[in-house]
Amino acid sequence: MPQIWLTYDELAVLMGCDTAGARATAAAIPLDRRRSRDGHTRAKLNAALEARFLELLMRQRIGHEIAACARDLAMMRRQMAPRPLAARAALPTAS
Repeated sequence: MPQIWLTYDELAVLMGCDTAGARATAAAIPLDRRRSRDGHTRAKLNAALEARFLELLMRQRIGHEIAACARDLAMMRRQMAPRPLAARAALPTAS
């Protein structure tokens, strides 16, 4: 499995709690923790949290794909909608 390191803020989102709760949970489990060069402390996810993280990413990706498909279908429906006769007469014909 890949190593996934999250800040406490990111871990809080994954776990559905606040930052302090994520910090306390990371210490209680215990997860490896290190301060990064950017000054943020990150916790290395264990196998269970990695699976949860990857599932969350997959669900977000699927949600974005479904939204994009819905937009494409709506656009196609608008393009295929019958136009009034007046609008058809105004369209140039191919020569």
